[in-house]
Amino acid sequence: MAEIALLKTTAEQQLAAQWLESGHLRPSLEPTGLEPTSLDALRAAAFDRFQNSGLPNRRVEAWKYTDLRALMRDAKPLAAPPDAAAKARASNAGASLASIEARRIVFVDGAFAPELSDLADLEPGFSIRSMADVLVSGDPDLMAQIGQVVPTEDIAVALNTAFMGDGAVIRVGPGATLSRPLHLIFFNSAARPAAVFARSFVVMEKAARAMLIESHEGAAGADCQVNAMLEIRIADGAHVDHIKITGAGSGALHLSSLMVSVGAHARFNEFLFTCGAQVVRNQVFVRITGEQAIVALRGASLLSGHQHTDTTLIVDHVASNCTSREVFKTVLDDESRGVFQGKIVVRPYAQKTDGRMATHALLLSEDAEAYNKPELEIFADDVQCGHGATAGALDENLLFYLKARGIPAKEAESLLIQAFVGDAVEGIEHAGLRDELMAQVAVWLAARQSGAITRARTAS
Repeated sequence: MAEIALLKTTAEQQLAAQWLESGHLRPSLEPTGLEPTSLDALRAAAFDRFQNSGLPNRRVEAWKYTDLRALMRDAKPLAAPPDAAAKARASNAGASLASIEARRIVFVDGAFAPELSDLADLEPGFSIRSMADVLVSGDPDLMAQIGQVVPTEDIAVALNTAFMGDGAVIRVGPGATLSRPLHLIFFNSAARPAAVFARSFVVMEKAARAMLIESHEGAAGADCQVNAMLEIRIADGAHVDHIKITGAGSGALHLSSLMVSVGAHARFNEFLFTCGAQVVRNQVFVRITGEQAIVALRGASLLSGHQHTDTTLIVDHVASNCTSREVFKTVLDDESRGVFQGKIVVRPYAQKTDGRMATHALLLSEDAEAYNKPELEIFADDVQCGHGATAGALDENLLFYLKARGIPAKEAESLLIQAFVGDAVEGIEHAGLRDELMAQVAVWLAARQSGAITRARTAS
């Protein structure tokens, strides 16, 4: 019987060539005859998973609305270590959040830049290391945990594991509290087309508390592909707030995977803010393993032009008496496309689960598209779970109300859009960060209004 071979796309062939050129050979092919390290085996198994499946396409249910095989026409070469010029361009990275007074940890083209980072006077119980250094040293404790926080067969995760480079390895010790937010800044210098595979790992010990801000930015029009992954292990009684900002210059193609395990009596708050990149896929996998944990996932996306943003999440309730809330808002203009796929899973022993999910899309153009797909998968009988989805245009009655009180039409639209997005942003505990994100919303609205005026003049 003849074997059927899958035809490889240009991007898939280039990824295979980069794998061989980078020296990450499969253990069975290593010419030295030496035993492979656990890292070698981990990378090889992940790459084999990609080789066997190829890039995900619309026939894969989880990627139905984001056909990566079609969207990723080629694979950019792996980013080279940043030179002095690239680091100089990154000197003002994260300036939009300067008022937050956070501890800055900067990565340029995927590589840790200690000279641009704030590493002085670390709080007791707090440590931060470069992932690249940890991988070289072969830390056995990390190797045992990496990829195990929420195991998945996802291909984007597999590619990140195969090619993972630098990132942050953070530990907050038992009972420790970070006195100020920790801001992880990933800057793309746009010196040349490049691919970045960033990998970070956070361990929150018992009763620890921290706020993590993760922002991806760079030079306008940066021709790069980003595949970033963050794993967070939250012990019993710990509290973590994580805010991810995907802004201008974050990469023409931006894939992000967040894996979180939440212990008993712990709290995890997540906020995804997206206003940049041509194609964005934010994946969130949360596994609630301890009783009476509380999880809140929120997000807001502002899309225009031909932007495509996909938010896909799975909240897996394994333990009983836990609460989860998911609220996502998407604003779509021009010919943009927004996707939301959310699933709440309740395992048989996760009784007394309270899970609610809502996704809302605001369409500002007749050519914009929104795909909302919330799901429940329940295997317990004593639960309170629900989901909802809406998509529509601005409320004409509210617009009329504002205009009747002398507010110009465009300003009235902006006020309603700000209120729509602000409902999600209000879930962020840090007041200064809420204000900064709403300021970015105002900037986006001003650009939209300016663009609308330009288009109107061109049409006339």
